[in-house]
Amino acid sequence: MRVAMALLVLALLALAGAGGYGHKLSGDLQNANKIIGTLSAGLESRDAAIARLQQAAAEREKSELALRVSLNNAGAVALTREVKIQRLINENETLRHWVNTALPDAVIRLQERPAFANANDYLRWVSEGNKLPLSGQ
Repeated sequence: MRVAMALLVLALLALAGAGGYGHKLSGDLQNANKIIGTLSAGLESRDAAIARLQQAAAEREKSELALRVSLNNAGAVALTREVKIQRLINENETLRHWVNTALPDAVIRLQERPAFANANDYLRWVSEGNKLPLSGQ
């Protein structure tokens, strides 16, 4: 009887240990499921971001293509105008002479004025003893 009792106690202890181990495994499973859910949400978020970036890239490519077409059209128009201007210059002796004549001194002086980014640059330039030519001359 004592042996049976010892075996029964031993079986109950083994059952309790198995139950505790099962409970621990159940908690581990819940934690793993939470981690899987978090990772799945992260993957969905990443996939959505990738889709947005791919859509933005496709729109950018369309815009670039439209700009290239516009640039090509503008280049063709500019070339046509340049050819027309050269033809008109070559046809008209007075215009050809005017184009080949040097600019007047007043215009050259205007082009020699330095470009200033701000007032401090101008003040520094004037304090060095430089003067701007009068634009009315």
